[in-house]
Amino acid sequence: MKTFVSFLYSLALIRTLAAGTSIPEYFRSMPITRRQLNVTQVQQELGSQLSNTTSIFGPNDSRYTKATTRWNLFAVPEIQIVVEPGQETDVATIVKYCNENSLEFLAINRGHGDTQSLGSFNGVQINIKNLRSIDIQADGRSAWFGGGVYDGQALNYLWNEGYVTTTGACDCVGMMGPALGGGHGRLEGLYGMISDNFLQLNVVLANGTSIRVNKDSHADLLWGMKGAGHNFGIVTSFEMNIFPRGPDTWHYHNYIWRGDKLEEIFSALNAFHGNGTTPVNMTINFGNFFMNTTITDKEPVIFWTFAYRGTAEEAEKLLAPFNAIGAVYEEINDVPFPEISVAQGDDVDGFICQDNQIRITATAGLQVYNVTAERLIYDGFKRRVTADPVLAAGGGILHEGYSTKAVTAQNPDDSSYPFRADHHLMLFQTIVPQNNSRVEEAAWQWANEVRDQWNEGQPGRPINAYVNYANGFEPLEQMYGHEAWRLERLRGLKAKYDPFNRFRYYNPII
Repeated sequence: MKTFVSFLYSLALIRTLAAGTSIPEYFRSMPITRRQLNVTQVQQELGSQLSNTTSIFGPNDSRYTKATTRWNLFAVPEIQIVVEPGQETDVATIVKYCNENSLEFLAINRGHGDTQSLGSFNGVQINIKNLRSIDIQADGRSAWFGGGVYDGQALNYLWNEGYVTTTGACDCVGMMGPALGGGHGRLEGLYGMISDNFLQLNVVLANGTSIRVNKDSHADLLWGMKGAGHNFGIVTSFEMNIFPRGPDTWHYHNYIWRGDKLEEIFSALNAFHGNGTTPVNMTINFGNFFMNTTITDKEPVIFWTFAYRGTAEEAEKLLAPFNAIGAVYEEINDVPFPEISVAQGDDVDGFICQDNQIRITATAGLQVYNVTAERLIYDGFKRRVTADPVLAAGGGILHEGYSTKAVTAQNPDDSSYPFRADHHLMLFQTIVPQNNSRVEEAAWQWANEVRDQWNEGQPGRPINAYVNYANGFEPLEQMYGHEAWRLERLRGLKAKYDPFNRFRYYNPII
């Protein structure tokens, strides 16, 4: 891979020289190198070019620890300097400065990326958290969002104004990060994925140029940003569709079952989902195998939660097969949409949103659940409860199911997101103690075992890894699509918009 990248670099340089133009600034000998730079220099040289609401600081600053906190400590980028732009226009200036001084740069919002490729970064972090404006347009059909807007913020603001839009399911996560990889969420059955609702993107390219991307301007890049966008630029703001908010309340029903009910549960789930025909208002359901010692310390429990856009009466008719399975715990209520995340445990204060954990992950995309495979996975967890209780204590095996009608209605060729036929997203996610190599190694063995059991349970289907859940060890085809034309098109866009591969730290395509 490194040889291929070097070849591209050389080819780009030869073409530049042959054209008689000047050598790009990336290759010029600079009076200041990354090793020579310090925070004071950057504050003086770059700070004078930026808005007065921008912050620049380094490891000795009291703000540094919070600014570089990450959700997953598995592969942590090395941050020498943090720049928090105060205005959207600052981002292009920061990128140009980094290029002029041979500095690598990494744009973040909420710090939830957890792929292994992030661990290779060393340079300047551009944190766009200050860019959090939301501006509903006069026609009420779209809104402009700052690049630093996050899911919970957008959901609550729009709801209070009478609207919703497609966001991810976790309130703590930024909107744009998941969107660049496609963007699954609670409303996808009704309105599609987050990226399906892009109208316009303001993007800073690798050379510091600011462009507007839409169906009439850089339409080729718009295709790439809808599923592989991490590879092409920094989105500083974006316009997307919004929709009337719908019913005032949603219904949720949470269950906890013991392991002896597994076959009944997954058989009911397969019938319920109908291989992609889930009722659109039964927007999301997800389940987890994990330890709950208030119920039992001998085996994992099976937790499942359903969210319905509408009344309890309508929802419970659909949930009758699950009500017939004897649960050890149930919780039912009707709440406004913004409170559904609290009920389902993925609000900003929920366990899944807690930072500073080492998480070992693996993922798979499924069409239906293989009941035999799920039994193998569950029993593997149960064995570890006895054999390795430290490992088992942090175990979590997540199953996400969505209403997918509007996702599958899209022409799959119209975006770079490749896996619209996957109805379920699987995520093995185990938290391990810090500085414990034995448990970490055991967690990786477990992660690979579960991933393989999921994939072996759907013989004849290609192996898919949702790029936002991918750990970065997967082949490119598993993250970006198995059709040769998809990868060729993505590489063509890369050569056009980022020929020197500056955006290569999140599951890079080259």
